[in-house]
Amino acid sequence: MTDAGMAHTDGMSPQRAIRITLLTVEGFVAVTALAGGIALMLGALIPDLSLVITPPTEYLEGSSFSSYLVPGLVLALVLGGVHGLAFVLLLRRRPSASFAAAVAGYAALIWIFVQMMVIPFSFLQAVYFIAGTVELGLVMLRLGLLPIAHARQTRSARTSASTT
Repeated sequence: MTDAGMAHTDGMSPQRAIRITLLTVEGFVAVTALAGGIALMLGALIPDLSLVITPPTEYLEGSSFSSYLVPGLVLALVLGGVHGLAFVLLLRRRPSASFAAAVAGYAALIWIFVQMMVIPFSFLQAVYFIAGTVELGLVMLRLGLLPIAHARQTRSARTSASTT
């Protein structure tokens, strides 16, 4: 069965799959950035919680921050906010949804690059780097800038022609 036949029987177009995947990534980053930002802010404001929910303050040595309050605000409001906005725009099928998703993807990458200059590497940095990269890839697919679907159809047509 060809890719086109599979898409037809599954009932999901490539654009719909891209949209659902992009919504999932945007929602994941929005919720976790908001939660992480709140955790950082609570750890900065309530010293008894800081050992449980924030990285060691030694990580901030040499940076312009004395606590995780400002990084928590930025994480929650900027990264979480941009992803939340991108999620809502895509959910409502607004024309600016792809632009907002691209901004969100770049925001995630910038956040991680800056974070890696300040604190040691962690698994979460890899997760959010991948999330930002996936967002940008999905935006390019959504806009037709990555001709993957076309390449599959061409390859499928060549395979069919060579077997006949």
